[in-house]
Amino acid sequence: MPHWLAAVRQDDLPSLHTLAAGLERDRDAVIAGLTLPWNSGVVEGHVNRIKMLKRQMFGRAGFRLLRKRVLLA
Repeated sequence: MPHWLAAVRQDDLPSLHTLAAGLERDRDAVIAGLTLPWNSGVVEGHVNRIKMLKRQMFGRAGFRLLRKRVLLA
């Protein structure tokens, strides 16, 4: 990662400079996210499923049916 960040700083691509600055600012979090075995995949999967159910039902029913579909699925 340090080599990539150095190469980005030498290029004249402003959008990559912004990305590199963000990665540098949160360097510890980036390294932890890339090296530690934990992730939030299960939680993100549940959130994605609930959003999909909500989109499917948009304008068709109220909260009671949404609650029933979420709990029974």
